[in-house]
Amino acid sequence: MKVAILIDELVEDSEFIYPLYRFKEEKWEVDVIGTTVKSVKGKKGGIFKTEKSIDSILENDYDILFIPGGYAPDRLRRSKKILDFVSAMYNKGKIIGSICHGPWVLISAGIVKEKKITGYYAIKDDIINSGAIYTGNPVEADGNLFTGTDPDAMPHLLHRIIEYAKSGG
Repeated sequence: MKVAILIDELVEDSEFIYPLYRFKEEKWEVDVIGTTVKSVKGKKGGIFKTEKSIDSILENDYDILFIPGGYAPDRLRRSKKILDFVSAMYNKGKIIGSICHGPWVLISAGIVKEKKITGYYAIKDDIINSGAIYTGNPVEADGNLFTGTDPDAMPHLLHRIIEYAKSGG
């Protein structure tokens, strides 16, 4: 499996680090993607490097996309190239995971209408206004789309994504 993780400035540190190493633990290849190749500062002060820019990748290169939360999703969703990538991954049936404020990117990519999703409580109205079905559950799965509420949901969210991927989706 090959995984793309999208990050930008003020990503929630734990929501990036935990999946990065959990996917690597599965011996999956992981690329950290940003709008450009750069160093970004996490909300808690971590310094992380994007390895590839959105300009240098294709949706066919990846099996899984993961979008951590924090304030990074607000920056990521301003990029048409990011949104096109997310939409293309979804439309090709690739696995998409997102946590906390990450669903903002899914909303802006136009892929959540009539889908059951969850996210941080502060974006509940955004989820509902997008036409998605907000469940408020710690973890939600709807087809190839997996969402979680906050760092406490991370272990269960990643377990669901990994099991789904191993089952062939």
